[in-house]
Amino acid sequence: MSLGSAPRPGPLRRRLSGLGGRRDPEPGLSNTPPAAMGLLSDPHYRRALSRLVLRLNTPLCALSYVAGLGWFLALAFQPLAPRTYMSENAMGSTMVEEQFLFGERALSYAREFAGHKKKVGGMPVAWLEKTMWSLGLEVYQQPFARTLPFPDETRERYMVKGTNVYGILRAPRAASTESLVLSVPCTEGPHNNQAVGLMLALAAYFRGQIYWAKDIIFLVNEHDLLGMEAWLEAYHDVNVTEVRSSGTLGRAGAIQAAISLELSSDVVTSFDVAVEGLNGQLPNLDLLNLFHAFCQKNGLLCTIQGKLPRSDWDSLPAYAHSLQTLLLMVLSQASGRPRGDHGLFLRYRIEAITLRGINSFRQYKYDMTTVGKTLEGMFRKLNNLLERLHQSYFFYLLPSLSRFVSIGIYMPAFGFLILVLILKALDLWLKLSKCEPGGGPPPHPLFPPLPAPTIFLILIPLFCQDSRPGLLVLVPPVLICQAAGLALYCLPVLGQRVATQHFPVSEAEAVVLTAIAIYVAGMALPHSTHRVLAGASSDRGWMTLKLLALLYLALQLGCLALLNFSLGFLLAATMVPAAAAVQPNGPRVLLAALLVLATPAATLLLGIFLQRELVEAPAAAGEGWQLFLAAVGEGLLQHHLYGALPFPFLALCAYPAWLLLWNVLFWK
Repeated sequence: MSLGSAPRPGPLRRRLSGLGGRRDPEPGLSNTPPAAMGLLSDPHYRRALSRLVLRLNTPLCALSYVAGLGWFLALAFQPLAPRTYMSENAMGSTMVEEQFLFGERALSYAREFAGHKKKVGGMPVAWLEKTMWSLGLEVYQQPFARTLPFPDETRERYMVKGTNVYGILRAPRAASTESLVLSVPCTEGPHNNQAVGLMLALAAYFRGQIYWAKDIIFLVNEHDLLGMEAWLEAYHDVNVTEVRSSGTLGRAGAIQAAISLELSSDVVTSFDVAVEGLNGQLPNLDLLNLFHAFCQKNGLLCTIQGKLPRSDWDSLPAYAHSLQTLLLMVLSQASGRPRGDHGLFLRYRIEAITLRGINSFRQYKYDMTTVGKTLEGMFRKLNNLLERLHQSYFFYLLPSLSRFVSIGIYMPAFGFLILVLILKALDLWLKLSKCEPGGGPPPHPLFPPLPAPTIFLILIPLFCQDSRPGLLVLVPPVLICQAAGLALYCLPVLGQRVATQHFPVSEAEAVVLTAIAIYVAGMALPHSTHRVLAGASSDRGWMTLKLLALLYLALQLGCLALLNFSLGFLLAATMVPAAAAVQPNGPRVLLAALLVLATPAATLLLGIFLQRELVEAPAAAGEGWQLFLAAVGEGLLQHHLYGALPFPFLALCAYPAWLLLWNVLFWK
């Protein structure tokens, strides 16, 4: 090629230059659409498919809902719940020779702590500091204060003040880059004194060992979750919940794992392990497997949800027992409340569990030496970790301590329930699509008509030629439903002072009763808004609104299930049948009763009664109502103190979606 000649255009340039005009097909390619696209381009095939979907929609929805519930009930069977196994190589064996023999010393520390605690009328900060210094730990204290958004019902206090005391055992064989935590909550009364004694005895024993490669933090936190949240925020130098703390803070390395211990007796018959954290978050399954392995090694009975494991998995009573354990975990996780101080560690990507010693009337009893050996073995195994726990599962359900259900197994149960909403939305879309104007040239064979995106499915029937009054009909119900949810979220706490001035109730009662009043009042508002508009009583109006409500509900439940499967599944199991069945042309009284039973508040009330039945302590109607009021107040308090998500989700998402369905029922 000469220097003055222009370069020949390459294949890409020739292809781009041919976009403006006619171009011949590339060799080996044809304009013939695939078989599936050809079928979709056939109007007769599309019409037959539409008739088939419309005819079989109700049986398919019923079948999908039954399949979802059946799949969930089958999770307690052995084939769907394999045995747990250790995934982390560093913790794969329990071949550790525990040498803890300080059981009597632990009881001595417990008696001293109880005496000083009773003498000062609270947490004996000075005695704890002195004792930890004598054991050779670096000791720090952290005073903190927290103003509550409203007084809790049990203590009726606005301001909470306390002090956390903790000591750090520096690792002799490594730099302070990683650490482990053993925490004990200091509660009012005689509770948990033995846990503090055992923690101090373990600190004395650990101080004499030379194999530690991680720092160990021994923490005594006051006021349970409030003290733990104050310590975690100060340790990580963040301020999430507006807690105020002061004092010189000593830091160890990055926390790899934590164990919260609760003991209130000199002897232990079994240990109950709690795994549910804030917003349903769970620790890595290997940490739970480690605890179970050392309990088996030392002969300790261990339970989960208060249920002992069974070995006869093939019998029907064993299946019922596993199903009860599974349901208790689902109810506990759905509440979003942490079942122990460990639940706040999970927010900071720290794997943690809570161990509760139980003293019942069982014939097997264990002393502090056996319990101390179990904890020693766990800390020695955690000391061997080279990285954070990541090999095992973070999303699982537990029918027992020895078996688990992974996310890939339990998610289809939720998928079948959501499929009902999708099928009903498809049914409405096909009915609304009949308003499309006919005629016009046939589509190009290369571009057959395909299903539109979800947002356009909603807008197609709104701009048809015979659609009246169009989009304007949906604006008032949607806006008022969202405004009702926003009022439910904001007004109970903001209006507590006004309520106490006009009604003889306390602040906590005012918050709960205001929330219930707004919840009930919202049912009377949305269904009257469309009547002020002319032509709003057409069937196309309520069908479009229901289509919008179904898609909105399916979207939010799908997102929720990825964060908290249990809450998403319970809401789907109760709301999906009512959402699919509601319409203004049916038996309105029956549909209204079904819709009221499907409201999130009714789901909470039914969940309380179910939980009491599963723990074999059934509640009467009056007691159940009191528990319901306490749960509402606790949910509000947990959200404002720790950032629990169930209350804002129910107020801002689930409740407005339910009001849209209520609006559909009273459209005419």
